This record gives sequence, C-alpha cells and structure tokens, in this order.
Amino acid sequence: MAKETGRKLIAQNKKARHDYLILDTYECGLVLTGTEVKSLRQGRASLVDGFAQLDGGEAWLHNVHIPEYSQGTWTNHSARRKRKLLMHRAEIDKLIGRLQESGLTLVPLQLYFKDGRAKVEIALARGKKEYDKRHALREKQDRREAERAVSAARRRQRA
Repeated sequence: MAKETGRKLIAQNKKARHDYLILDTYECGLVLTGTEVKSLRQGRASLVDGFAQLDGGEAWLHNVHIPEYSQGTWTNHSARRKRKLLMHRAEIDKLIGRLQESGLTLVPLQLYFKDGRAKVEIALARGKKEYDKRHALREKQDRREAERAVSAARRRQRA
C-alpha cells in the first residue's frame, strides 16, 4: 500500500474566523482510537462547538464531534469525548502564559490529514464584539464591490 502524502481537509470551522480575532495558530497532532481514524477517513467530523484547554501541562480538545464508525463494534468511541493534543512542551508553556490574559481562548480551525496523520490547527483567539463582526462584514462587502467596479471598468475599456 502506498504511503499517503499531502494534505486532505476533513472539517473546518468557518464561524471561528467570524467570531474570533485570530492572534496565532498552532498545528497539533491528535491521540485517536482506531474507529475515530476510520470515521475521519470517511470525512465525517464537526468542529462547531469545539475548544481546546490546557490542563496539568497537557492540551486537550473538547466538544469536537467525530461520529461513531458505522462498521465499529463494541470498540466504538464516544462521539464527543475529550482528546489529547500533541504539542511541543515549549508551545504549551508559551500558551499557558498567553492564556492568563483575559479574553483569550483556544479554538480549532481545521481538522485534516497531513501525510497520513490526523492533525488539528488550533488558534489563540480573542472574541469579537458584535460591532467588530459587523465592521468586518462591511469591509468585506466594500472590498468585493470595489473589485467588481474595477473589473467592470476593465471590461468596458476592452470593448
């Protein structure tokens, strides 16, 4: 069997980029059971309510939904169990210091396979206020309208 290479996206949390200001990102490995890996290989997972937490010098991923494997037997996993994240000690120590600041949290952004290994991208983030969300949405719409106007002007020049 050929070794798997490249990056295959399983799930992403688009709402996290809307709800949080992303300050820093980290790539972490996951400690999974066999049925969890098989379920992920089928492309089934949800990061919507997920968050990461540092506890006793270890990083843990909570509330990430990996559904039970359909062909699994009594060895099947529970869908929302907490899973250990694999990070370097220096990264964990740095995060412990940064998380002491108020308003900062760890949220998962993406879950993917990289060279056959399950990885999760977590972000150190600060929650946005409602007016920040509206402002970001307005900027995005303004940028899109400006691009449309420029491309329309170029089309008129060519014709």
